[in-house]
Amino acid sequence: MKLHEKLKSLKRYPFHMPGHKRNPEFGITGSEIDITEIEGFDNLHDAKGVLAELEERLKKQYKSKRSFLLVNGSTVGILAAIFSVCGEGDKIIIAKNCHKSVYNACMLRRLRVVYLEPEFDSVNMCYTGIMQDRLDALIMRHGDAKAVVITSPTYEGRISNIKTDIPLIIDAAHGAHLGLGGFPSYPEGSIVVSSLHKTLPALTQTAVLNVYDEKYAALTKRYLDIFQTSSPSYVLMNSVSLCCDICLNKKLFEDYYERLCDFRQLELSKLRLKYSDDISKLVISSENTDLSGEELAKLLREKYLIEPEMASVNYVVLLTSVADTDEAFELLKTALLEIDGYAAYQPETTKKKPPVQVGESIIEYPGLCEERLLSEAVGRRAGEFVFAYPPDIPIISPNEIITEEAVSYVRLLNEYGVNTVSDSGLLPNKILTKAE
Repeated sequence: MKLHEKLKSLKRYPFHMPGHKRNPEFGITGSEIDITEIEGFDNLHDAKGVLAELEERLKKQYKSKRSFLLVNGSTVGILAAIFSVCGEGDKIIIAKNCHKSVYNACMLRRLRVVYLEPEFDSVNMCYTGIMQDRLDALIMRHGDAKAVVITSPTYEGRISNIKTDIPLIIDAAHGAHLGLGGFPSYPEGSIVVSSLHKTLPALTQTAVLNVYDEKYAALTKRYLDIFQTSSPSYVLMNSVSLCCDICLNKKLFEDYYERLCDFRQLELSKLRLKYSDDISKLVISSENTDLSGEELAKLLREKYLIEPEMASVNYVVLLTSVADTDEAFELLKTALLEIDGYAAYQPETTKKKPPVQVGESIIEYPGLCEERLLSEAVGRRAGEFVFAYPPDIPIISPNEIITEEAVSYVRLLNEYGVNTVSDSGLLPNKILTKAE
């Protein structure tokens, strides 16, 4: 019996956790199926029953050697993947546009990091794809690297189909739907991590870690037992069980793909619907208008009651899924056509790209730190992460020397209203640096 079916049969009185006791008088949404590891409902950390069956269904869907259900998001999968492939102090190659969870794993493992720079769209200020020859050259120079980590697809839906002779970890947090309907194939790597909740009908925090090189399965499981909660939510896992059923409906995803193809016929004169390898990501560029990305997002939010996924310097990302209706797409079409009609034309301009450190670096908090004005921080060691949220890609990492280019880039993002944050919350004026 599937987990979501079995949870309907709860009858015994719960003299066990959680403390709401499934009592409807408290009005806690989801509490009617919120249980602990009671008899007959398996244990995610030692799955042999309904949860083992659920992981088998994920394994079949993603054609992996082993699939692990995650309830702490893709973050916990990234941590476990990097720890299972790299030992303490090893060298690792990571794409500069990796999520902060990759940077955190490198910091915790004290890895020697070498950055791989993807191609960069200097008009819209976003990373696109990774060139195979650039990666090959980097591996030639760093033959002792134990792994490569990339993000594919990116937040903007760009896919990098690369191959390596060393372990490849792919952060496919935004690619759980790939391989369904008419979408591109699911990424190929040693370990691939995807957030089910981002692009499929599942609750927030649900994700999957897919192992394709079986030699890493046992060690990955061991690290998941360390990093992942010992009290996995049955409410979250129930949503994954239902999600697996939904993914079997081929026509549902084929119809969704067709709706997206239809949407991309939308004719705009000033706004632009940018190319994406994954067409479920609608990237609307305002590069030829007098609107910034944040201003475009504000219009969508306040005038049309449409909440975008993210806003950057001069584009917004609208994340779609199989759950979107025809009415939702029509609402968005109407909004974009109206905004396109009254936005003023403005020629596009190229902008700065984020700086990328050359050579090896170790990401670590440098001990005692002090506050400094951003203008006075150049040449000093950073005491914290600085990143744009979303998508949580670090611009400055702890222990790296802060450059004029980095400061200038952060200021540019702030000018355009991009949500730029740091560990300390001191931005936009100050930053933590290593104390003298």
